[in-house]
Amino acid sequence: MNINVSDLERSIKFYKEALGLEKIKETTHPEGKFKIVFLSRPGENFRLELTWLRDHPQPYELGDNETHLAIRIEGDYDEIREYHRQMGCICFENEEMGLYFIHDPDDYWIEILKWK
Repeated sequence: MNINVSDLERSIKFYKEALGLEKIKETTHPEGKFKIVFLSRPGENFRLELTWLRDHPQPYELGDNETHLAIRIEGDYDEIREYHRQMGCICFENEEMGLYFIHDPDDYWIEILKWK
């Protein structure tokens, strides 16, 4: 999945802190028009592509956030949710369904689900 971001370093930091994703590859246009960074967790096949465009200084229009990333997490779900609460990035919770959403610095929503 690819998402466009307004501040690449801020987004890399968020995804590392919130989800444990690490930079595995980076591509920069020779004239600096864009940068693309791929993030993943060690040993996983999932890749998140972050794209920064030099000539797009305005915030991205995300509509109603109906399109979002969904991630199942391993470990203590309540502990991880509390960690995200401390980060201040939880934007919606539905305890009845056993899920919640966090949002990144550009307001992309990420659905957090329990690993079953």
